[in-house]
Amino acid sequence: MTQDEKWQTKFEEVKAFILRNGRNPSKYDAEERGRYLNWVKHNRKLFAAGEMKAERVERFERLMIIIESFKRKNQWV
Repeated sequence: MTQDEKWQTKFEEVKAFILRNGRNPSKYDAEERGRYLNWVKHNRKLFAAGEMKAERVERFERLMIIIESFKRKNQWV
C-alpha cells in the first residue's frame, strides 16, 4: 500500500467518523485522539505550512469545511 493510498484510507475513516457521530474526534478519548485527531492535526499543520501534496489539498479543504461545521458541538448530547 502506497503512502497516497494510506492517506486516502485515513481520510475516508476520519470523514466517516465525523459524519456518523455528528461531531469531531475528542481529545479526551484516547482511541479517538490516536486514530483520528492526531491525523487531522498533523495534516492541518502541513496544510498551513504549504507542505501538503497538491493532490491532497482540495480533499483536505473539503474535510476542513466538514470539521468547521461541527466545531464546538457537545459530544455528550
